[in-house]
Order: sequence, then C-alpha cells, then structure tokens
Amino acid sequence: MELRHLLTFKTIVEKGGFKKAADELGYAQSSVTNHIKDLEDELHQPLFDRLGKKVVLTTFGKEFFPYATKIIDLYTEVKEKATHHDEPSGNLRIGAFDHLTSYRLPQILVEYKRKYPNVNLSISSIDFHNLHSELQNGTIDLALILETKDWTPKELTVESIKHEPMVLISPPTEQDTDPTRTVLYTEKTCAYKSLFDRYIDQQSLEIQGSVEFGNIEAIKRCVMSGLGSSMLPYFTVKNEIDQHAFKGDIIEDPAYQITTFVAYHKDKWISPAIASMISLIEDHAEHWD
Repeated sequence: MELRHLLTFKTIVEKGGFKKAADELGYAQSSVTNHIKDLEDELHQPLFDRLGKKVVLTTFGKEFFPYATKIIDLYTEVKEKATHHDEPSGNLRIGAFDHLTSYRLPQILVEYKRKYPNVNLSISSIDFHNLHSELQNGTIDLALILETKDWTPKELTVESIKHEPMVLISPPTEQDTDPTRTVLYTEKTCAYKSLFDRYIDQQSLEIQGSVEFGNIEAIKRCVMSGLGSSMLPYFTVKNEIDQHAFKGDIIEDPAYQITTFVAYHKDKWISPAIASMISLIEDHAEHWD
C-alpha cells in the first residue's frame, strides 16, 4: 500500500472529485484514476461509486477514510520528528562529583536549559566507587569527574576538559602551608590523595598522622578549625583563600594538576542532547579560573 495512493484517495474525498484532486496534487487525471484503481485492487473493495460525473464514497470507502487519514498523519508526524531529530530533546542523565556539581555545573545548567528547554535533565552524585558501573549499566549518560591527567580507562571514552591546579591549604594560624603535622585526606580511591602522598614523599615532609574524609566541604571546615593541612583543587577553595579563611599555596608544578573529564561508555550513541552538553561544558571551561 503506497502512501501516495492514500494521499490521492484522501484528496479526492476532501476536494470532491478526481479532477480537483489531480489539480491539487499536480498529477494528470489519468494518474489519479490509476492510483485509486491500484488501491481498490489491493484492498479488494471499491472505494467510490461513479455516478455519472459525480463520485461518492462507498460504504467501505467511508469506513476506510479515517484509517487512511491516520496513516497519513502518522507518516507526517514521523517525518516531522526525523526532520528535527538533530535538535536536543528527551532525557539526559548526568553523574558528577559533588564539588563539580556545586562549583562548575550551575551556570552550565542555566544556559543549557535556556537553549534546550525540551531536554529533561537529571543530575546525580557519583564517586570513584560507582563511576564505571553507572556508565556501563546505563544509569547515567554522561559523567563529569576529576582525575589525574593520564587517566585512560579502556571501557570508557573520556574527553579532557581542563587541567586544574591543586593547592595546599593550612589553618590561618600556621606559618606556612607545608603539611608538617596532621594531614586531611580525601578517601583512598580519590586521585587527590595519591597526588598529596606523592607531594609529601617528594618534599620529604614528616607528618603526624592523618584523618580521612568522604567529602571536600568537611576537609575545608576542619582546616579552618585548625585540625590540619590538606591538598585540594584550587577552584574548590578559591573563595576561602580570598577571604583568608585559611592559607593557600598553589602548586605550580604541572605534575600535580588534576584534570576535569567528561566520560561516557565507549559504545554509547552520542545523542544531540549529549553532544550539546559536552560542547557547552567545553565552552564554559575556557573561562574557569
């Protein structure tokens, strides 16, 4: 059953005759007649009664008309969706480290929703423990994370967004920022801890114990309270340093940089919604401190 035959049938009914339908569709009248004959042969039912110069729908033709209209409407709807398929829409699930959600994502999300109002966003918290499983299981479409710049997991596609400086922070009462007593770590699987340990070893610093925390905000509060020193990404402590809540010393050596990545499963289809989010993150990253 050809769509053009259905369209011809519908136009005859709406225009009231074969000749008017031929004029509307730009066909020769003989072509319109052949379309209807082919359709009637396929359906094994007459669609029109020819009463002299007048044509009227048969009983079956009246029953068939709403079906023909529905098929044409569905085709039009699908074609319309295909035409606008490159426009971001649907659902986009993003997993991000808490501090990236707090410090990096808000402005990005505001602009994204302004540009692409038909995308439904879901933002969830991820960490080093569940990052891979969340992407592999399809729980999230895209991850925004911080890792060492040589991070290249085989099962994921990763794009480096920005290299971030790390900073040593210490209580405001300390004379310098080098950790010479208690150090405050993020959890063992966090890349910051390995960088901090490497710095302590290379500087041959003697420390007096450590405390491990599950989140950055707790570390910042404890440094302010005088518990000890830590090493964190600069963007997470910039405001406190500017306000002299604690001392901060940026580590200039690129070997101690941390990198913001976007990551997704290597077999993931990159929808327009995902592609536009990655592009917007890259644009904003050019202006990050």
